[in-house]
Amino acid sequence: MPRIKAGKLVLGFLVYGLTISVVVVLAGFWWLDREFKKPGPLSEAKLFDVEPGASSGGIAQKLAAEGVIEHAFVFKIAARVTGAQSGLKAGEYELPPGVSIREILALMQNGTTFGRRFTIPEGLTSYEIVQIVNAIPELSGEVVQIPAEGMLLPNTYDYKRNEDRQQLLKRVENAMRREVLLACGYLHDALDWNAVGSMSSEQFSSYACPEDVEKKRFGGMEPTVKNVLTLASIVEKETAVAEERKRIAGVFLNRLKNGIALQTDPTVIYAITKGKHKNDGQGPLGRRLLSKDLEIDSPYNTYKYPGLPPGPIANPGRAAIEAVLDPEQHDFIYFVADGTGGHIFAATLEEHNRNVANWRKIRREQGK
Repeated sequence: MPRIKAGKLVLGFLVYGLTISVVVVLAGFWWLDREFKKPGPLSEAKLFDVEPGASSGGIAQKLAAEGVIEHAFVFKIAARVTGAQSGLKAGEYELPPGVSIREILALMQNGTTFGRRFTIPEGLTSYEIVQIVNAIPELSGEVVQIPAEGMLLPNTYDYKRNEDRQQLLKRVENAMRREVLLACGYLHDALDWNAVGSMSSEQFSSYACPEDVEKKRFGGMEPTVKNVLTLASIVEKETAVAEERKRIAGVFLNRLKNGIALQTDPTVIYAITKGKHKNDGQGPLGRRLLSKDLEIDSPYNTYKYPGLPPGPIANPGRAAIEAVLDPEQHDFIYFVADGTGGHIFAATLEEHNRNVANWRKIRREQGK
């Protein structure tokens, strides 16, 4: 009997111990699950940076040190159990107040980084775009070379804190290369984009649109990237009215086909400023364009020299590029401002002269 009682006692202790162990393990899992899901101690939104190559343990320690989470080891265990530890993406994250460990892991797995953005408006020169990039304080490095005129695509771009300015501009330049080649008719899969991106600006400028972009539709000229962007930049500077772009492109192409000088003021302004426009509210020259300015001897002066200028005078947007490649078909040779922000078009010099006289009357009435 004593032996039986002793055996039962040992068995009882084992069962009790096992029960306690199970309870402790279950309690541990319950606690970990609660810590994983519950709101964290962060009291206000915070930007948190994950360096490239950072381990889940290193991220956990940094989160705890900055008061985002209470227990670093819970983050490490959760990352391991969920399989997230090898998929946490580098970048800058905006963590909201009370963010949980579960939410942090989801952000870092998805790479939902903080949205730093800047916008390049259509029609700016490369010099003006560099001024915008230089004014972004979160970027690093210096712009050692201003990109070639016309080679930067106006758009809104994301950037990362401490991203190199020159590398950022290279991204913007590659975006233009993709845009103009696709607009020209190249199929995306038919091009080696690494090779396109590594070309010099001069090499890329000589790229020609496919043969189905007829020369006769492009004023008898070879539809090279340089010619497309040059004409698109002039269209961009001549009108801010979206509905007019294709019509104005048609006017310039009609003039080119007929050997008539383009006679467009923005090219003269570029000849004077070399793209370094004044932005003090007095226009790009800091004054009105004068009649004597039209006599400046520069290949960019389209009053003195027929055909296209040597290159773009600004950075055109997507719509201006498309307008040049698919212009409106008409007989207009002239256009002048109509006093409402748009233009009025004419097919004959007589009609144009009447429109100019009317525009001058409007200006006098406006006291300009």
